[in-house]
Amino acid sequence: MPPDSEPSRDQPQQHPIEVDGAKVVSTEQLFAGEREIVIEHEGVRYRLRITRRNKLILQK
Repeated sequence: MPPDSEPSRDQPQQHPIEVDGAKVVSTEQLFAGEREIVIEHEGVRYRLRITRRNKLILQK
């Protein structure tokens, strides 16, 4: 197997986690260092942001 096809030793392999059949995604993965992301659902955009108090707010 070529070296670049091996998993990185610096980063642990991410395996999908499920709770009650729903996929679990950490905020670290979802936000990737940002404080706000935009989610588009059926043509409508929503803002999901992390507040100063480290809470999540979803706004239409």
